[in-house]
Amino acid sequence: MNAEIVTIGDEILIGQIVDTNSQWMATELNKIGVSVHQISSVQDDREHILLALEEAESRADIILITGGLGPTKDDITKKTIAEYFQDEEITEYPEVTEHIKRMFKKYKIPYNEVQKYQAQLPSKATLLMNRLGTAPGMWFYEKNTVFVSMPGVPYEMKGLMTYQALPRIREQFQLPHIIHKTVMTYGQGESMIAERIEDWAESLPSFIKLAYLPSFGRVRLRLSAKGDDRGLIQQSLDQKIEELLKIIPDIFTGFDQGGTIEQYVGNLLKERNLTLSTAESLTGGRIASTIVSVAGSSAYFKGSVVTYSAETKKELLGVSEETIGKYSVVSEEVAMEMATQVRKKMDTDFAIAVTGNAGPTKDETDKSVGVVFIAIASKSRVFCEEFNFGQPREKVMNRTVNKSLQLLQEEILKNN
Repeated sequence: MNAEIVTIGDEILIGQIVDTNSQWMATELNKIGVSVHQISSVQDDREHILLALEEAESRADIILITGGLGPTKDDITKKTIAEYFQDEEITEYPEVTEHIKRMFKKYKIPYNEVQKYQAQLPSKATLLMNRLGTAPGMWFYEKNTVFVSMPGVPYEMKGLMTYQALPRIREQFQLPHIIHKTVMTYGQGESMIAERIEDWAESLPSFIKLAYLPSFGRVRLRLSAKGDDRGLIQQSLDQKIEELLKIIPDIFTGFDQGGTIEQYVGNLLKERNLTLSTAESLTGGRIASTIVSVAGSSAYFKGSVVTYSAETKKELLGVSEETIGKYSVVSEEVAMEMATQVRKKMDTDFAIAVTGNAGPTKDETDKSVGVVFIAIASKSRVFCEEFNFGQPREKVMNRTVNKSLQLLQEEILKNN
């Protein structure tokens, strides 16, 4: 069963917002056995939308559309979809109007007649009631193809998908099972791993696909099994993973349970009743921001000190002037003092500290642009590793955040 996702909105194409909707929808569709074969973004333009729908219909069984369902004149999706289905007849839904009025009253927003447009849908559409917003979703079934149109507001789209679209898709189609299992490795590159497991990879049955997902310092090996008999594909997948682990025991670090590294690290800290603090220089608080993006992080994260200058490193953290003078602010010695001091001051089990040169210039240091020192302190030891993350500035910062969390993860697992 194949699906396509079409996102509508100039704001995506000009880079004003990032399309997170498609990522979430693809994940949820995959869980129920629907494979997403293409994702497209088009302008708020009648001809572009019509062409996108026509092309998607030629390839997919299910077409999910987000964006362009508001009451204003630039929201043309509903009108264009009606044209696509040659549906000039309008059905008005009083329950939608009453829902909008209740919402506006609750939030003390004046109701105006423009909102009436939201309650009017093409007659061929089945109403998908949007309890979290004013624009309802629409379900069309034409020529054995499902079209689902939803608002672009993420939480509204997720509500419609979870409670209406996905259950309807399950009812409409007989879906296969899709099972993913991701093996995490560390210490070897993609090409070297591929050479080691070549014979094993060639022995995989046709219903199991292998994908390499490389990132800095690690490679994830994702195995995806698809079929009608869940028991059979699960058994085959387990067998092939068992064979794989016998080939790469030295670089196997575990299974990816899904989610981000900050979620995984947070779970480790929470499960072990451990606490964390950070001291940041070049990242300016980005590590702390990443950590607290996880719900419930207050259970293990005590806080962060951003010491961007030499003065604040000395005044707020107590890094010695002698250390800075002898080794410079971008050094292993300074990073280790930062980690040690912030751990003591915040009384945490672990601390991360980073200092480096993100560029574009060397400033007052003698270190090349991209050089970063990451220190991890615990109650038993403190250590530091040096990296060169290259350029540009944004890449240096992002890699510093990810590598810091990775080093912390490894240290937690070693010590606990």
